[in-house]
Amino acid sequence: MRASGEWVTPIRDRAAEMFGGTADVDQWEIASMHRDHRSADGAGVRATWVRVPPDQVDQGIEYYKSSVLPRLEDLDGFCSASLLIDRASGRGVSSVTFDSLDAMERNRDQATAIKNASMQEAGAGELDDSEFELVLAHLRVPELA
Repeated sequence: MRASGEWVTPIRDRAAEMFGGTADVDQWEIASMHRDHRSADGAGVRATWVRVPPDQVDQGIEYYKSSVLPRLEDLDGFCSASLLIDRASGRGVSSVTFDSLDAMERNRDQATAIKNASMQEAGAGELDDSEFELVLAHLRVPELA
């Protein structure tokens, strides 16, 4: 990752320029990665950014793996879920991929209920929540659930 920094910087800067913005670079640890199956064209992703006290990150990871992930797997059209964290700040982002944008929409209420209950149980604070169409799905990360 660090060795590729010099090579990636001009590409990242050019992309930021093309989109009329600036690039921010953060390094996140992949705390959990679970795939039921690979996504296809037209998949949807719901991402939720959270914060926990930095001294509770390990408990948050275990809670996600043991309690949140099994509930997400039961959602119709579930493809995969991941949890990335920044231990120093206590920030994390959970992304849940669905077979289609329609599947993501059909599950919105149930997924929101899971999120709200989980955040309360884990003592996490929500920073942001968004839905996206999945454009690039080529992470080569082993199962980490």
